[in-house]
Amino acid sequence: MFRSGLKRRVALAKVRALTMPVPRKTKWGAVNVLLHWAVYGLLLIQTVTGFLLYLGHGGWWVTIHSFTATTVLIYIVAHSISHFCYGGLQQLLRLFRPSALVRTKATRSRPFLIAASVGSVVAASLVLADYGTLDELQIRTIPASESPKLDGVMDEAMWKTARPVTVRTMQGAGLSGLGESRVEVRAVHDDKNIYFAFRWEDPSRSLRRLPLIKREDGWYILGNNPDTADVTTYYEDKFAVLFSPSDGFGNGGSTHMGEKPLGDKPAPLNRRGYHYTTDGSTLDMWQWKASRGGLLGYVDDMYIAAPTKPTEMEAAGRARYQGGYWGDPGVPSYTYNFKIEPGHKGPAPVQRLPKDLAANAANTAGFSYDPDSIDPESSRWWMTPEESDPYSPELDARIPLGTIIPGVIIPFDNTDDRGHVHGGAKWKDGHWTLETVRALDTGSKFDIPFVVGKDLFMWVSVFDHTQTRHTRHMRPVRIVMH
Repeated sequence: MFRSGLKRRVALAKVRALTMPVPRKTKWGAVNVLLHWAVYGLLLIQTVTGFLLYLGHGGWWVTIHSFTATTVLIYIVAHSISHFCYGGLQQLLRLFRPSALVRTKATRSRPFLIAASVGSVVAASLVLADYGTLDELQIRTIPASESPKLDGVMDEAMWKTARPVTVRTMQGAGLSGLGESRVEVRAVHDDKNIYFAFRWEDPSRSLRRLPLIKREDGWYILGNNPDTADVTTYYEDKFAVLFSPSDGFGNGGSTHMGEKPLGDKPAPLNRRGYHYTTDGSTLDMWQWKASRGGLLGYVDDMYIAAPTKPTEMEAAGRARYQGGYWGDPGVPSYTYNFKIEPGHKGPAPVQRLPKDLAANAANTAGFSYDPDSIDPESSRWWMTPEESDPYSPELDARIPLGTIIPGVIIPFDNTDDRGHVHGGAKWKDGHWTLETVRALDTGSKFDIPFVVGKDLFMWVSVFDHTQTRHTRHMRPVRIVMH
């Protein structure tokens, strides 16, 4: 605008016309000037808050960014109306009838070319600065004899010398109402395996994944929205890490938000979006689930790929469709102690009942109706087949009303591809610590190998007793193997 000599068009001095006895058209011209400066301010706020969100800040910055984005949309409508009031339909049609720039004494040479060139240089510099300042997780080699004990304590010497990377994640549920958690990551490898240590902020130790309570008319699931995969109350803590050869925006290009991002596929039950890839790639994801084997040493080996074809049950809305996010081939360590379909209300069909009610009471001792309460070390919110019997009315009759039982059954370890990752975790002083191990190269097409000299990119997510509303971060961490 400066080089075109057009800055007088938006001079704030014109606003004085609103207080003067001038023609109606002049007053609408002043309104347009005010709207111009309003959108300049909105775009400045959008730029600053967007930059902060990109760096991992959340909280009020998200609210401000969202509010100003909505206001910009309102501005578009207001701007169109004010132009119509200024010059009628012909004023609006000028959008489609551009005219040559009228040169004045204020006009400078080649305004568009120079402005576009400067803008391109600035944009390219920001891209280079962004890529050049990514956090790098340097992974050095250790002797196989120094491999860590996977107990979630991180007291081995090699963890003390491994340089950590700290990631600020945001926009999750819980976490003291802030929705934010800092994640510290370390890693080392020997000639066969790679070891990661993750430590993240979580104010509560949460293991109660959808327990069941006995009432007069049957067993009920404790927890909100279990039929739409959007639980935020009685659920287990989780942690996820995603590996990708690409640093594409949105977790390597795998995040697609919206009520129905796949028009020809079933909509997400929680109306929040899917994970899937669009370029034929397969991304590697590990997910630690506190009560579904996580405290027994199991970590779910999963992947994100192209959307799958829905099954008959998924297409009919009777089962959860997950886009391109699935577990690796094999059997998971867990099953659920109930069977429900989307839209379920009322009592839930229970699969197994505890053999020893006293042992069950000890395992679930300390239960609180406060979702943010801390589950004690002695609690255990899962049962094994050996500790339980298949449901029968006779067994049910001997269980008193008000009894609470776990919603998870752990029959065995993860098998086949799904069992490639193992780990140990411990919660202490408002933090979870998770140590994991996996072979450098599993040979599976669902796993990404860790190769010296070949960089990967990583994202992490924290789940504070929530099913899907995890924290996130925009900028990946570059993994550098030595």
